Amino acid sequence: MSSSATRAAGNEAGNEAGIESQGQGPGQDGAGGRPAQAPEAGAVARRWAGRSARPGAAVLSGVLLYLSFPPRPLWWLATLALALLGWCLYGRRARGGFGLGVLHGLGFLLPLLVWTGEGVGPVPWLALVTLESLLIGLTTLGISLVSRLPAWPLWGAAVWIAGEALRARAPFGGFPWGKLAFGQPDGVFLPLAALGGTPLLSFAVALCGFGLYEVLRVGADTRRATAALLAATAVAAPLAGALAARPLVSDAAEDGTVVAAVIQGNVPRAGFDFNAQRRQVLDNHANRTIQLAEDIKLGKVAKPDFVVWPENSSDIDPYTEPDAYGVIDNAVKTIGVPVAIGSVLAPETGPLRNTMILWDPVKGPVDTYDKRKIQPFGERIPMRSFVRLFSSDVDRVRRDFGPGKEPGVFDMAGSGVGMVTCYEAAFDDAVRSTVRAGAQVIAVPSNNATFGRTEMTYQQLAMDRVRAVEHSRTVLVPVTSGVSAVIRPDGEIVQQTKLFTADALVAEIPLRSTQTPATRFGPLAEYLLLAVAAAGLGWTFARRMRRAS
Repeated sequence: MSSSATRAAGNEAGNEAGIESQGQGPGQDGAGGRPAQAPEAGAVARRWAGRSARPGAAVLSGVLLYLSFPPRPLWWLATLALALLGWCLYGRRARGGFGLGVLHGLGFLLPLLVWTGEGVGPVPWLALVTLESLLIGLTTLGISLVSRLPAWPLWGAAVWIAGEALRARAPFGGFPWGKLAFGQPDGVFLPLAALGGTPLLSFAVALCGFGLYEVLRVGADTRRATAALLAATAVAAPLAGALAARPLVSDAAEDGTVVAAVIQGNVPRAGFDFNAQRRQVLDNHANRTIQLAEDIKLGKVAKPDFVVWPENSSDIDPYTEPDAYGVIDNAVKTIGVPVAIGSVLAPETGPLRNTMILWDPVKGPVDTYDKRKIQPFGERIPMRSFVRLFSSDVDRVRRDFGPGKEPGVFDMAGSGVGMVTCYEAAFDDAVRSTVRAGAQVIAVPSNNATFGRTEMTYQQLAMDRVRAVEHSRTVLVPVTSGVSAVIRPDGEIVQQTKLFTADALVAEIPLRSTQTPATRFGPLAEYLLLAVAAAGLGWTFARRMRRAS
C-alpha cells in the first residue's frame, strides 16, 4: 500500500472513530448505551415548546380576560391578560399577529358567550365566537404591526379600540359584547367612563396592560432609560387619569328624589319556551304589582312615584287583545301610579315591535317606545334561508321585529325616565341619545329568561353599572326572571333580586340632569383614539416603504 493510501485509510478510520466517540455511531454514543436519537428528540421537543409557547400564551390571555368579567370581581386580571397578549404580539409579523389574536379571541369568547347556545345547541355559539375571534385577529394584526414603534403601547391600545369600534358596528349592526370596559364595573379605571365613555375606559385597560409588559421587557436596562420611562408612563397614566376623573362620579340628587319600583314577575319556565305561557308571564307581573299595592297599604314599603316592568312582561298585544288590556289596566289602577309595560305589538302588516308602553292609571296607554337596536338572529333573522341550512331554530322567530327610530323618554310623575331596552345597553349611541333626549333616570327593561341561569344576566348587569357612571344616572333594571336591580349613578347596586324569583324592588333614587363629558361630547374620545390608531399604522407603513426604497 502506498503512503498516500495509508494516510487516507488512517484518516478514514480516525474519522469513524471520532464520529463514534461523539455519540453519532450506530445504536449508541460514547457514554455507552443512550440512544443516539435522544439529543435530537430533545431538540425537537424544545423547538416544539418554543413554537407553541406564544399560541398557548395567547389562549391563556383570553381565558384570563374572561375570568376578569363579572360575576367574578377580578377586574385586575384584564391588565395581566393584555400584558400577556402584548408579549405574544410584540415584534410578530402580521400573519402571526392575526393567528395569535384569533387564539386569544377563542380563549376569551368561547366561555364568555357560551350562553348564546342555551336552548339552541352549539352551532350559533360557535359561529358567533368564530366570527368575533376573526375580528379580534384583525385587531391584533394591527397591534403586531405597530409594536416596533417607539411608545408602542400607546399605538397598540389605540388599535385595540379600533377593533372594538369595528366589532360594535359590523356585521349585522355589530355585537359590542366583550368590550374591555364592560368587565370594569368594580375597577379603578371606572371613573374614566364619565370622561370618555366606554372607548376611553377600554383604552385605559389596554394601555395599562401593554405598558406593564413593556416595563417587564425593558427592565432595568439603563441604556434604555427613555423606553423605560415611556413604559412606566403607559402604566401610570391610566391610573392618574382615573383618579383625576373621580370628581365626575356623583350620586347627588340634583333635581330632588323620587321613589321608583321595579317588578320582576318571573316566568313559568326558562329557555326559549318561556313565552309558551304568555298569559302566565303577564299574570305574574300583574299579580306582583297588585301584591306591591297591598304591601303599600300595610305600610311595609313606601308608595312609588312610578313602576317599571321588564321587556316581554306582556307578549300579548294589549291594543288588539282586550283580555290583556284588562289585566294590565287593573294592575296599574290598583298601584295607582304610571307603569312602563314591556310588550310585543303585532300590527296587521309589517314587522313586529318590541315596545315599552307608558300606562297611566287614569288615561290608560299614553306613550310608547319601540326598541331601536334589534338583535340579529334573535329578534330578526338575516339571510334566513342560508342560516336555516345550519339550524332549524331560526324558524322560532317566525316574524322579524323592526327597529324604532327615536329615543324614548317617558314623563313618569314629572320625572324623565329613559327607556334602553335590554340589548341596547351594549351600544354607546343608544344609551347616550336617550340621556341627551332628557332622561333623568335610565331604565333597562330586559328579558333574560331565554338564557336560563347562565352568566349572561350578570354580564348585562355589569354593562348597566358602567352606563350609570358614564352618564351619571340611576339605572333601573327590571328583568322577567333576574337579576333585577337598582343601580346608583356611582355604579353601586343598592338592591337586587335573585334569579327566577318573583320580587319587587322599591327605592328612593336621585334625579340628575347634569351631562358628563362622555354624554356631552359623545363619540369624540373614540374618534380621537381611532385617529391615533390610524397614525400609528400610517407611521408603520411609511417606515416600511422607506426601508424598501
